[in-house]
Amino acid sequence: MTGKPIAKRHYAIRGASVSQSALIDARLAARQLRLRQQRRHVARQAGSHPAPFKGRGLSFQQLRAYQGGDEIRHIDWRVTARTTKPHTRLFEEERERPIVIGLDQRRNMAFGSRQCFKSVMACHAAALLAWNALDSSDRVGGFIFADHSHSESRPRRSARAVLHFLHRAGDVNQALLNTTGDPQPPQRLAHALEELRRITRPGSSVFIISDFHDYDDDAHRQLLLLARHNDIVALCISDPLEETLPLHGLLPLSDGQQRRRVDIDKSLQGRYRQHYLQQREQLQQRLRQLGVALLQLRTDDDLLDVLSREIRLT
Repeated sequence: MTGKPIAKRHYAIRGASVSQSALIDARLAARQLRLRQQRRHVARQAGSHPAPFKGRGLSFQQLRAYQGGDEIRHIDWRVTARTTKPHTRLFEEERERPIVIGLDQRRNMAFGSRQCFKSVMACHAAALLAWNALDSSDRVGGFIFADHSHSESRPRRSARAVLHFLHRAGDVNQALLNTTGDPQPPQRLAHALEELRRITRPGSSVFIISDFHDYDDDAHRQLLLLARHNDIVALCISDPLEETLPLHGLLPLSDGQQRRRVDIDKSLQGRYRQHYLQQREQLQQRLRQLGVALLQLRTDDDLLDVLSREIRLT
């Protein structure tokens, strides 16, 4: 008698804001992520983005003459046969790689036309990655940047540190609903990356979760400096409404302060779509130059499924 396969739980994300309890509950779903898989036979399931979780294992250090008490399984038989004297391999424990999660919660992220806002999707992605890293015994830290401020937490290996990061993410996300009409422009991505680089120690694995709408030369320069000594995965979040103008005819538009009517026809839709695709292609090319993996997420995606599928098993 064969048992039925256990179905993967659906990870639903809804709404214009996120609750702290939802981010805490993400720990159960995070256990379904297999970003640190060690079995090589699963390579056929590999996605296109390497998981930066390195963990702690054994790496070869040196070869020396066999001494009493050395483990027989570490004897190098080829060198032993060539030199006619037993030699053994010595290993050392690999150093851990702290996980740092950069979370964009500026007003540009407070947008969505389907299941949730981009800001909500970003918070859930941060929660899944943080819990997964903690369950893998990695140290986890976070950097949350809002319109005019940022919050940072140094990498620590404790549930308390992750809870502090997620509580802060929930608070900042809730505050996004009250930023309408703010005359001050939000801080630029370049400035946020500069601050992120300041708190990130060399040898870390960094996730940056944003829509990258203002990724410019200054931001590229900061990311270049950050990528020199760290592994980086960029999670770019978009909404389907940003990709294609949905309607024909006169469409009322507002930024919260001014109101305009735009006449949308097929020609404008085509130009808009082409401009959007060019921007995405340019972002992908520039990140590829830095060796930064880019993972595309939409607000109507199944987040758990995308992370499991696209981040390559190692």
